[in-house]
Amino acid sequence: QMELEALRSIYEGDTCFRELSPVSFQYRIGESGDPKAFLIEVSWPETYPQTAPLISMDAFFNNTISSAIKQSILDKLKVEVEANLGTAMTYTLFEYAKDNKEVFMENQPVNTVTSVSNSIATGTPDVPASKKKDKKEQLSKTQKRKLADKTDNKGELPRGWNWVDVIKVTELYCMHHSE
Repeated sequence: QMELEALRSIYEGDTCFRELSPVSFQYRIGESGDPKAFLIEVSWPETYPQTAPLISMDAFFNNTISSAIKQSILDKLKVEVEANLGTAMTYTLFEYAKDNKEVFMENQPVNTVTSVSNSIATGTPDVPASKKKDKKEQLSKTQKRKLADKTDNKGELPRGWNWVDVIKVTELYCMHHSE
């Protein structure tokens, strides 16, 4: 009862925290838009805290996380549980997960959509307009050779090789049509 009241007051107004029942709680580690966010559910059996709480990552929110990563997070949390048996530990577990979020999720592949938009934003060359024009003419003549230089030894283009070129082509197209 005391731990329940403590959790309610600590996490009051915290949108990451949800009380599913007086003995079951969810906490979202990371912002909702974060591709590496995950949700932990902690439930107390009758004999808690002398016995370990049940920790689950089965929430639908976690369905993009590989089962290997979920298991690895649960294993790390279990170690923390062992160290805290006999004490109120729900807050400790949530905070431990928050502090270790990056380590927990380091092998989780990030949704590619995010990386594409970032690369386009940062990949645009910041060149004054006068220099850009000369570069475009050269680019079209030697484009094939440049592309060949950019491929790796398997003849595959590295991810993102054409992002800046697409932007350049679009600008060129717009410039010709506006003249």
